[in-house]
Amino acid sequence: MLEKPNKNKTPDSRRDFIKTSSLSAAGFFIVPRFVLGGKGHVAPSDKVNVGMVGVGGKGRQNALDLMKLDDVQITAIADPAEYWDLANFYYKSIAGRNPVKRMVEDHYEDIKDNFKVNEYLDFREMLEKEKGLDAICCSTPDNTHAVVTYASMKSGKHVYCEKPLTHNLWEARMIKDLTEETGLATQMGNVGHSTDGIRQTVEYLRAGVIGNVKETHSWVPASRWINEMQAVPTTSTQKPHDFDWDLWLGPSANRPFHKWYTPVTWRDFWDFGCGALGDFGCHDMDAATWAFELGHPDTIEVFPAGFSNENITPYGEIGYYNFPDNNTGKPIQLTWYSGGLKPPLHQSLPQGYQWPSRGTLFVGDKGVIVNGGDRVPHVFPESLAANLKKPKEVIPRSKGHFRDWVNAIKGGPAASANFEYGAHLTEITLLGVLSLRMKGQKINWDAKNLKATGLEEADQYIKEPVRSGWEMG
Repeated sequence: MLEKPNKNKTPDSRRDFIKTSSLSAAGFFIVPRFVLGGKGHVAPSDKVNVGMVGVGGKGRQNALDLMKLDDVQITAIADPAEYWDLANFYYKSIAGRNPVKRMVEDHYEDIKDNFKVNEYLDFREMLEKEKGLDAICCSTPDNTHAVVTYASMKSGKHVYCEKPLTHNLWEARMIKDLTEETGLATQMGNVGHSTDGIRQTVEYLRAGVIGNVKETHSWVPASRWINEMQAVPTTSTQKPHDFDWDLWLGPSANRPFHKWYTPVTWRDFWDFGCGALGDFGCHDMDAATWAFELGHPDTIEVFPAGFSNENITPYGEIGYYNFPDNNTGKPIQLTWYSGGLKPPLHQSLPQGYQWPSRGTLFVGDKGVIVNGGDRVPHVFPESLAANLKKPKEVIPRSKGHFRDWVNAIKGGPAASANFEYGAHLTEITLLGVLSLRMKGQKINWDAKNLKATGLEEADQYIKEPVRSGWEMG
């Protein structure tokens, strides 16, 4: 059993959250001594040795991005699957231990003769045996994000983890506490956080370009992968060759293998994924959380669109968050949409305007800002945009999502999507997932005690049961 952090902490107040997020946004960084020297420190001239946990579609992509950095080398990989055919999914690739091992070795062959990548099924064995690892990149399904991250940080490794950072709210709080205790360099995989566009949007909003903002809307087209599914599989199908199904399940309850569970389509099942909201919330609620330094919402109400049940995610959703705690001094309403649902057109928009397929709308008392997929701010009405004086650039521009993480490992400034920020953004996202799993029930959220007031049945989702041997604390 992994040891639980020894601090008995309460969650951030908005003041604490502002200290970690807005200082970073202004160009001032609190860099722990742990990062600057001593255990875990990597000298600026040295290579950072990275172990990949999860080398499916996203893991393969992350490996390609890491290999672009001259001061990084991937020396070990861990994944329960030898081979994944992802040609029919958006990854359009072949992944798994064998293909990714060959890809990495081929890349480094010109740099170092006979370069070999050590491969493992179980990431815990890799952590035990690979003493030379400096950092871990976790690209597994959502249900194993927390346990991989926790074990890696307990082993003294800097960690990059895909979003959402965890699968439930208790895990998010645990990872946040451990991050604060260790001072390790961390980064969550919401790559849009490192774009210039989101920084411009935050600067526009904080400068009051559209006046006082009281509401924001975010929408994504994402829906369920397996449209015909009405229940979890009750039969089994042939398991892929050299695939450790029990290990892939991780902390989730055992069940027969079925092709609907893997790859990618695991997002349709609450046991493994968090649906469209869990997939995209940390991307598309990021700008609002950053710009307005959103604290914890007091109420959350997210309704499923189309069929869903206690096991299966919905086709879409519409949800409402209320944030009394923010830097405007007045409550901000955030509305979330997925599955093709979008907000009504605002009067500030020109006639014939059509929403981008994915975007965010900020509504102020002078006008609106619309983000598309590029997160660049587009100001309306056009008369306001025509006379706009571009706000001063005050947020440091990113050198790249992985570059910022590696620089932090070497003693540079903390990456701006570090786990203290990422855990908070994940909590916001997972509160919507909690309401969805409660069939749209309104959540009155007690952030200090990590409780849905008056809804004891929510406890099973706030801290989920895990199989023996997979406990975090």
